[in-house]
Amino acid sequence: MRLRKKKNTPGRLEEYKNFFIHLENEELVAFSDIFGNDHPVHIEIGAGKGDFITTLAKQNPHINYLAFEKCADVIAIAATKAEGISNLRFANIDAELIDRVFPEGSVERIYLNFSDPWPKGRHRKKRLTHKLFLEKYKHILVSEGELHFKTDNVRLFRFSLLETKEFGMKWKLLTFDLHKEYPEGNIMTEYETRFSAMGYPIQKLIAKFE
Repeated sequence: MRLRKKKNTPGRLEEYKNFFIHLENEELVAFSDIFGNDHPVHIEIGAGKGDFITTLAKQNPHINYLAFEKCADVIAIAATKAEGISNLRFANIDAELIDRVFPEGSVERIYLNFSDPWPKGRHRKKRLTHKLFLEKYKHILVSEGELHFKTDNVRLFRFSLLETKEFGMKWKLLTFDLHKEYPEGNIMTEYETRFSAMGYPIQKLIAKFE
């Protein structure tokens, strides 16, 4: 479903500009300059309206969070929820650029929550768990860094299992029904709340590079 363009997005982006980082000319990010400390960095690719990442940042003040979202209208909404959270920033760029803007071995964890499944076979390279993206993640993750992936789409989940296995990743957690098997400590996204209420089981994978 395509979101209708919101007229107040430019105003929101300006009002909450302190929560955004501008990655111009694909310059490498200096996290210490952005956050003013050397705390571990976790990123979310596809932050949506920000419920997940803002909750996570509030719960973990000694971890720095950076959320990517390519849709300006959506990330403008997410930024309105970040008031008073000093360890959270947003970037309005596409996931394909992450290995160009993050230094090698600089990120400890990557979150992929309810990514676009791109169901048509000819679009498989656009899926955020395709090996082309896994190569980018491997570049920016620290040794033993983790990839956390959640979805309601079983076909995408099975595809992701195959891709991560073929890429030589080790599965730390794998479940086809997250809410039934591992409900404790789970932070719900907007999509997760909606889909689980409709009775769809949620799948989750935690994987790391060996």
